Amino acid sequence: MKKNLISIVILALLVVNIVLTSIMMFSVTSTNRKTAALVTDIASAISLDLGTEEEEAVTVPISDTSSYTISEMQIPLKKGEDGEAHFAMLTVTLLTNTKHDDYKEYGEDISTREDLIKGRINETVSQYTLDEINADSQMLKGKILSSIQEIYNSDFIFDITLQALYQ
Repeated sequence: MKKNLISIVILALLVVNIVLTSIMMFSVTSTNRKTAALVTDIASAISLDLGTEEEEAVTVPISDTSSYTISEMQIPLKKGEDGEAHFAMLTVTLLTNTKHDDYKEYGEDISTREDLIKGRINETVSQYTLDEINADSQMLKGKILSSIQEIYNSDFIFDITLQALYQ
């Protein structure tokens, strides 16, 4: 009789254990979903703040790409915390999409507007200190690209490359 009573107690404890485990499983699962949704919301907010340039990046085949190089420019940078004058020596290469509608109008004669482009590059780069540029050079690249695209009111210039020396 004692063995049957012990077996019934063990069976009751087993059933209680299964019930409590299932309750815990459902509560953890719903909490996990809420946490995953929160992480997704935070990640989407951060990607919007940090830069949508990566999401808007245009992929152009190399056969449809043309480049134009603006020779070395020496640009004075904004004085930083150290108070010393720093300079940027830049060579900028503009990458253009030859299949873009605006390429026929603007792209074939970029050299006639090279002084305008140099002026925009100079204005953009001179707004930053050496420390700001060293901290985030991709930000500078994006700012230069958008200011050049503003000149033409077009995005046929889809990317730039910077060869830079900062001193």
